[in-house]
Amino acid sequence: MAHVVSVNVGVPRTITWMDRTDATAIWKTPVTGRIPVRGVNVAGDGQADLRAHGGPDKAVYAYAREDQEWWHATLGRPVEPGAFGENLTLAGVDVTGAVIGERWEIGTVLFEVAQPRIPCWKLGARMNDPEFPRRFSLAGRPGAYLRIIGEGELGADDEIRVIHRPDHGVATGTVARICLREGADAAHLLRAPQLPLKWHQWARQKLASSSP
Repeated sequence: MAHVVSVNVGVPRTITWMDRTDATAIWKTPVTGRIPVRGVNVAGDGQADLRAHGGPDKAVYAYAREDQEWWHATLGRPVEPGAFGENLTLAGVDVTGAVIGERWEIGTVLFEVAQPRIPCWKLGARMNDPEFPRRFSLAGRPGAYLRIIGEGELGADDEIRVIHRPDHGVATGTVARICLREGADAAHLLRAPQLPLKWHQWARQKLASSSP
């Protein structure tokens, strides 16, 4: 059964890493009980840089336990829930293969898959590896940012029910791959109306720049 492994939250802290000082909330830890999910956040969670994180199209970040197990084998060390800054560690659901606009019921919350995660330097700080954002991008396991369509509560062990899947076929992994490595295929992104506007703008710019 597809289910929630853990719900993870964290608040901004200031870090210094590689001669750079900034605030980040990428350090997240599991919490217990029924957790409210309202507005654009999981209760108890926060984001430091609201220009790049948070908001309706990045309200909740989900990552698959199966992908964490792959990283465990690749890195040769445990990767605990919340290690990628995800709010929801999930099992039994193909997060990278989730179609943009796909809707999930978890507990009494209704989510919509919005976009993949494109990593920044803070993921390198979290993993203590300046090359990790690049490794993460190349691995093709981006996880998914979710919109909160219906507010409610959720908790560990809740079932994940896929109640709607659009037929355009553009998955989170597809968006990340096109963005990072296959920009010539940008037209595919325009097939997914549920993608945030910035992705459609990026795709059109790519197509315009490649036109003769």
